Amino acid sequence: MNHVPSLASCLRPFLFVAVLCLTCVVVNAADSEVPEGFRALFNDENLDGWHGDNPHTTAKAAEGKREEAIAAQQEEFKAHWSVESGELVNDGHGPYATTSDEFGDMEFTLEYKTVAKADSGIYLRGTPQVQIWDYTKEGGKWDRNADKGSGGLFNNTKGAAGQLPISLADKKFGEWNKFQIIQLGSRTTVYLNDKMVVDNAIMENYWDKTRQSPLPARGPIHLQTHGGEIRWRNIHVRDIPIDEANARLRGNDEAAGFSSIFNGNDFSGWTGAVENYEVRDGAIVCKEGHGGNLFTEEEYADFAVRVEFKLPPGGNNGLAIRYPGKGQPSYEAMTELQVLDDTAEKYAKLDPRQYHGSVYGMVPAHRGYLRPVGEWNYQEVTVQGSTIKVELNGSVIVDADVSKVTEFKDDTPHPGKDLKQGHFGFAGHNDPVMFRNIAIKKLEQ
Repeated sequence: MNHVPSLASCLRPFLFVAVLCLTCVVVNAADSEVPEGFRALFNDENLDGWHGDNPHTTAKAAEGKREEAIAAQQEEFKAHWSVESGELVNDGHGPYATTSDEFGDMEFTLEYKTVAKADSGIYLRGTPQVQIWDYTKEGGKWDRNADKGSGGLFNNTKGAAGQLPISLADKKFGEWNKFQIIQLGSRTTVYLNDKMVVDNAIMENYWDKTRQSPLPARGPIHLQTHGGEIRWRNIHVRDIPIDEANARLRGNDEAAGFSSIFNGNDFSGWTGAVENYEVRDGAIVCKEGHGGNLFTEEEYADFAVRVEFKLPPGGNNGLAIRYPGKGQPSYEAMTELQVLDDTAEKYAKLDPRQYHGSVYGMVPAHRGYLRPVGEWNYQEVTVQGSTIKVELNGSVIVDADVSKVTEFKDDTPHPGKDLKQGHFGFAGHNDPVMFRNIAIKKLEQ
């Protein structure tokens, strides 16, 4: 008697294939899921939201011709970039894939897969770059530290923090690598395949050959082309809210050696024009229509101070540095570091040495790095010897040696600029500027 297979046994191979296919669909769908809080920059289907721009080419355009220079690259961009099975593919040539959007503080993730002997990179805020290497000896670039692996801030000054990755984290060719990049101001942290390779390092501004100006406050992302095929997928970004950015930038005061000098309740440890200030919502606030200098009872020589501040429209105050306890901090102290709403129309024609963060009347600060008026800013100031460094929201806006200053606003001398120690405090100018979370670390001399 011939055995007649059951319907179930006949269908079993087909059911297996169907289940396998369904599993594949589920996996692929999971791979392309956008994490909570993120948005996709690549839609897996076409080049919408992207255009071609090799910034090294565009930078050479004549003044006012930037848009024309970018427009001229679009035909070549479409010839060398394509979409295959949800992957953004470049053949190794053509202008860089560039986001139409610009970004400030962000968390950015993507995956890439490239080929032997190729190298590439990711430009942040239009600036090179988070490096992608062929890390093998056969790649032929160990003389450029390719053996250290991908993920470093390749264009930082040699020896600077972040220029080389902390560890080798690349996968073998043919496998997908994953980047997670967190950028707060100029401070950049990079994870490659879940290993930290750059730890909160300042990414230098390649376009400023002196390396004195910080990265732009905002800019596009470029995916570099560099001679070998590279594929990208799962490109996602999350704008980091201000409160989170400030908290991440600050980190743990105690672990970093900082001690609080304001208890959030009263003026214990402070002296000076106490009657002209108040404590409100855990912050020191200059009373509107009042001013004067509020300063610590203790004096400091070399120190770093962390402070958060909030400006009202047109707000004006200052940080008194090595203040002797009398006179105007802008002249009698080592300096007054400006705390100012740079966007106010009434300040449009100030001396450059009067804008926010400036060493008053002596050294101008880089502008454009304040949060919007009414939001909390995070600032860290380091005073060591005759040098002052001001880092605002993750970007260094002043790094100067005041002993070398020979030109002053209005040709007015600053007799206190060479003081070796003094009080820290605030120089009120009638506006309700708020200060909170004030902590100091004494530095060895």
